Amino acid sequence: MATTNTNHDIKVLNSLIETTLDSADGYGQAAESAGNTSYKNLFQEWSTERRRVASDLQGQVRTLGGKADDDGSALAAGHRVFLKLRDSVTKGDESVVDEVERGEDFIKAKFEKALEDTELSASARDVVRRAYTSIKSGHDQARNLKQSFKH
Repeated sequence: MATTNTNHDIKVLNSLIETTLDSADGYGQAAESAGNTSYKNLFQEWSTERRRVASDLQGQVRTLGGKADDDGSALAAGHRVFLKLRDSVTKGDESVVDEVERGEDFIKAKFEKALEDTELSASARDVVRRAYTSIKSGHDQARNLKQSFKH
């Protein structure tokens, strides 16, 4: 039987998996929506990277003896930011980039909150920290892309 700490780790990791998969799906939508080929390719790369991050988190859940989430939470209120991408399509690439950046702010904050969770075990925290490195990089790239429209 899993310990309370293990159950907590699994719950936190599965929540991050859902958000990361939502992010990957959002990038897939952004890739389809972008008019510029460079953006299409970039968003597709980011989608692939997010799926890799989700896979790493899923591996940790399985190591802990849990069932890893394998689907995003498209209807979860906090994750709807990526669904706005469809609405941004008609407004051009700058709107798509704005929505991507908003989504990045959300996922970065969620990972930071998990890293601050004092109940998270050291092994789960290590996996979250490694994933956060990728999340932070994606956030910073999206922020820089958004700023490039301002110049």
